[in-house]
Amino acid sequence: MQPLNPAQSAPVPRDTPGGMCGLCATDSAHAKVAQGANIGENAAPYRKPVDDFPMTVLNQPEARTDVLNRLRRAEGQIRGIQRMVEEGEDCLKIGQQFAAVRKALDSTYLRMTVCFMEQELNARVQPDEAQKASLEAMVKDMETMLARMG
Repeated sequence: MQPLNPAQSAPVPRDTPGGMCGLCATDSAHAKVAQGANIGENAAPYRKPVDDFPMTVLNQPEARTDVLNRLRRAEGQIRGIQRMVEEGEDCLKIGQQFAAVRKALDSTYLRMTVCFMEQELNARVQPDEAQKASLEAMVKDMETMLARMG
């Protein structure tokens, strides 16, 4: 196969008026830089705040502590797997530990997502006490249902 001659290649479309790339229909890097985003190979794409609410972090200390504790447990499991590999343990036993770590990380991700969702719902809806109890029950039921999917 012959290499493509640059003189024969089709012109690459530049930014469209809406700040979208004409090739892939995503926000163009030029538009992101103009908005002040940090563009790099591993940089997260620029995400415009929804309804003037900025993208947030977990603000509840107990939620953050829960997620961090779960991550520390998974970290300990991973160190255990490393030790098993170094000591030449059976691959089936190591595989079981990999499955356990994956499940622990999936569970942690679900917990973080639910905490974030509950936090954002409370901030945006601003429920009264009766609604807050109902919202908490609904979020708990949703977490239970989502956990059963995995």
